[in-house]
Amino acid sequence: MATKKRLIVIGGGAAGFFTAINAAVFDPSMEIIILEKSDKLLSKVKISGGGRCNVTHHCFDIVELSKKYPRGAAFLKKAFHLFNPKDTINWFAKYGVALHTEADGRMFPVTNNSQTIVDCLLQLAQQHHITIKTLAPVLSVTIAEKQFILTLKQSETITADFLCIASGGYPKMEMFHWLYPIFNGIPDKEAIAIKNPVPSLFTFNMPRHPITELMGIAVPNTIVKIKGTKIVQQGPVLITHWGLSGPAILKLSAFAALELHAKQYQFGIQVNWVPAYNETSLSLDWKNITAGIQQQVANHNPFHLPVRLWDFLLESSKIDGGKKWTDIPKEKQNLLLKNLTNFEAEVKGKTTFKEEFVTSGGVELQQIDHLTMQHKKIPHLFFAGEVLNIDGITGGFNFQNAWTTGYIAAKAITTAANV
Repeated sequence: MATKKRLIVIGGGAAGFFTAINAAVFDPSMEIIILEKSDKLLSKVKISGGGRCNVTHHCFDIVELSKKYPRGAAFLKKAFHLFNPKDTINWFAKYGVALHTEADGRMFPVTNNSQTIVDCLLQLAQQHHITIKTLAPVLSVTIAEKQFILTLKQSETITADFLCIASGGYPKMEMFHWLYPIFNGIPDKEAIAIKNPVPSLFTFNMPRHPITELMGIAVPNTIVKIKGTKIVQQGPVLITHWGLSGPAILKLSAFAALELHAKQYQFGIQVNWVPAYNETSLSLDWKNITAGIQQQVANHNPFHLPVRLWDFLLESSKIDGGKKWTDIPKEKQNLLLKNLTNFEAEVKGKTTFKEEFVTSGGVELQQIDHLTMQHKKIPHLFFAGEVLNIDGITGGFNFQNAWTTGYIAAKAITTAANV
């Protein structure tokens, strides 16, 4: 009679649960244990999307989908052929959870309640007799006689035939150190390489900048660039009491995460409030835009910008809104033209966007087989989710990474267990 194999999954979040549940489905005979260091399970699933859980994104083109990941795009482009958003939708539907798509492509449970996803995963774990231990931090992992030996608190140890690390991202490098004992005795010193984690998905702080007085204003389409770089994003911007937020800013923070960390979050930005133009094309069209206008400048907003923003840009350009265009000196009109297409401001710090705490960095992907999520040099060691050096922009992409990598790991683990 074959010995019952044991899989331990470290991490009680989306990736950990998805790995464990799918492994149990593929191989009901396998003993599966989830170890979670805190007293909360699926906490990020619970709070994400304002409590609605942005499960995935309605982007079914794998090439386009992979572009939503500042780190890990090439790796996931291959992995998405094995499990992608269509598979996620079908998987949850199979277990009674229907998803709906919003105008921007984000997908939520039709209940618009994240508890629906939490309950689905918890019930499936219970149904498949998965053991879940909370307040069970793993202090170290070693390998002996082809088994993983995990040391928990109070010197308790537990062994596993297969180990999947789905512990999530860490904000500091030293928080990865418990992983290193696994690799003692491995000849290749690069057996585990970890990229230093830095924040991703954050808003821009602009303390005491006059634009913060416009808090609450949303501009539906802008182009924002990090000054002195080629990093640029287009989309909505929200002006807040601390600076700038909104989809364009969050995407920019993700793709510029490493550069902005190196700058210690002190940098310049350039905002184009009228992305149909650049400074040159607007200059060429300026006479046509302002020709024959008899209204006061403040009352004629040819770009349909929010009124308070238009007034702010006029004031920033030293233009008296009570005057007519014909009375505005050319140099002031040129300054307005520049502020419309190339408004410059200094950013001095960042703020994490709501509950969307995401880090770049983690286990380097060149060590991981995209077809299995197994470490290339250590058999039966798997990784899933944000512990890998993968991060996506907002919109359900980080959860899709969890579902994809967790599913692939589960399939590979159970296949190996039955060889």
